Amino acid sequence: MNEHPIAAWHRIVETRSPQELSRWLADDAVFHSPIVHTPQRGKALVMAYLSAAFEVLANEHFRYVREIVGPRDALLEFETVIDGIAVNGIDLIRWNDEGRAVDFKVMVRPLKGVQIVHQRMAAKLEAMMGKR
Repeated sequence: MNEHPIAAWHRIVETRSPQELSRWLADDAVFHSPIVHTPQRGKALVMAYLSAAFEVLANEHFRYVREIVGPRDALLEFETVIDGIAVNGIDLIRWNDEGRAVDFKVMVRPLKGVQIVHQRMAAKLEAMMGKR
């Protein structure tokens, strides 16, 4: 990829393009959910979780408020509001030599934020997985 991985991620969040997301993720990508205790392995599962997160978290209130970017990884702090509940979180992203994401970890706070994200993500993932 010629574009910096984080610039590509911002474009993906903005466009929500499944094709761009697929190109951005490595085949062996791993997703660490703030809700599920086991890592979700493989591009298909990571795509499902991130697609659901776009619908749950990336609403009109969503914005990144801080970024720390290194040579192979980045920490992006975000804020959003879901049903009147303020949600604050971090996306911790690592990429490979080709600029494809290999590890994506999400952490969310406060407890009410975790609870609403859990509720909404579970419903969204159940609906998505049921369509397969």
